[in-house]
Amino acid sequence: MTRFRLTIEYDGRPFVGWQRQANGLAVQEAIETAIERLSGERVTVHGAGRTDAGVHALGQVAHFDLDRAFNVDRIRDGLNAHLRPQPISILEAVPVDPGFDARHSATGRCYRYRILNRGAPPALETGRVWHIRTPLDADAMADAATVLVGHHDFTSFRSTFCQAASPVKTLDALRVERKGEEIRLVAEARSFLHNQVRILTGTLKLVGEGKWTKADVEAALAACDRTKGGATAPPDGLYLVAVRY
Repeated sequence: MTRFRLTIEYDGRPFVGWQRQANGLAVQEAIETAIERLSGERVTVHGAGRTDAGVHALGQVAHFDLDRAFNVDRIRDGLNAHLRPQPISILEAVPVDPGFDARHSATGRCYRYRILNRGAPPALETGRVWHIRTPLDADAMADAATVLVGHHDFTSFRSTFCQAASPVKTLDALRVERKGEEIRLVAEARSFLHNQVRILTGTLKLVGEGKWTKADVEAALAACDRTKGGATAPPDGLYLVAVRY
């Protein structure tokens, strides 16, 4: 038996999310189907993170086991052939130690959220950015983000449906920068709560609009109450950029 590690890129718009579900096609299911068509084996693909419906990935990582021996290039190219026309690309497929686990072996994850901040709507990036017409102060957002970095109870910034045992997480980094018409938020941590990055983004948007101050963000964090945090940003602009091991 060989364990393979996959690095995966996908457009999340056509999918119900990473995890297999009864209400539509998931990224996990599409890849498992491609593996079965290629190898004749039914397998379970284990991902490093369960991205929600509409969320994209530039560097999702997953693993699965095969009984048969396969050439590495044949795994990558064969899966990509069987995945067409779904917007999923296997960037890399490599054999790994049997003890490797895409989720539990991870030491960090990096997410990026993209905001298109201009009057005109996107023509080429629809579904891949959050379009906000109101001018945002990215410097104020960046300054407010600093109070969120560190070891905190993030109850105010997680979904009420979050199944994590504890709301306490360590946010290693939360950076905000403007590049022309685009504002990017980059969040790094060992792991995240459900919708955490999207709620952090929705909260910092309020700062960018001048509706909230840095002190308001700090108060929301201290409240440990979901109703005190900002709205959940749409999935469109969120990307799982990389997983560290």
